[in-house]
Amino acid sequence: MNRREREAAVRRSMDRSPPRVPPGLCADAVRRGGRLLRRRTAARRLLWLLLLAAAVAFAVWALAVQPWVAPPSETTPPLTDW
Repeated sequence: MNRREREAAVRRSMDRSPPRVPPGLCADAVRRGGRLLRRRTAARRLLWLLLLAAAVAFAVWALAVQPWVAPPSETTPPLTDW
């Protein structure tokens, strides 16, 4: 069966009856799409919440430890010129 014959067979089958869509297909697609949107929204909110928690934890750590302050020296400078 070459390409022209296949195309003709497809055209004949489509001309016989209009294409039919299963009756529950639209409702299933709407339900599945709504579920996907809810999951994506929940995942996005969870990621924003985790980002906010990480920022707060970092801010609390930085205020408690103060890594920008130089550590105190452990030795005293030599006393000269007395």
